Amino acid sequence: MAREHTELTVYGTRWCPDVRRARRFLDQRGVVYAYIDIEQDDAARAYCDEVHDGSWIVPTIAFPDGTLLFDPSASELAARLGIEV
Repeated sequence: MAREHTELTVYGTRWCPDVRRARRFLDQRGVVYAYIDIEQDDAARAYCDEVHDGSWIVPTIAFPDGTLLFDPSASELAARLGIEV
């Protein structure tokens, strides 16, 4: 399932500490993103299932250019966004 992303999109769950960490990192740096809870959105859950071969790896962060990061560290996320940690 191909999915076009016109903005940064964070797929996650409410209970995951890694999702909370990534969102806090983005929020503190003023990065605009869409958040989708895969437990509440069947299409998003199916998308994550597909890109992870049936596993849930959150956060899954999708960039407008179609690239994805899976459970990135703060430094990986900063490098991809071109910002400092």
